[in-house]
Amino acid sequence: MNKNELVEGIAAKADLSKADAARAVAALTDIIAEALQKGDSLTLVGFGTFEVRSRAARTGRNPKTGEELKIAAAKVPAFKPGAALKAAVNGG
Repeated sequence: MNKNELVEGIAAKADLSKADAARAVAALTDIIAEALQKGDSLTLVGFGTFEVRSRAARTGRNPKTGEELKIAAAKVPAFKPGAALKAAVNGG
């Protein structure tokens, strides 16, 4: 599913115009990004939690040359699914 298909699905389920659904999707993604930029997490009960995780610096290897290289520490966005989402995916 891509963003356009998501907008169409939201428009159909919520009885909204596609333009309103597109604005809702854009607002949701903006709010999630803003929360993560601040270092906050965003929890949607039953669905899951969006959070920022720290990845430590490490040594990697160039697969083409075999040369070792240093990979810097980074903060990465992560999603941890909730129990209801896990159950839905597993047919429960």
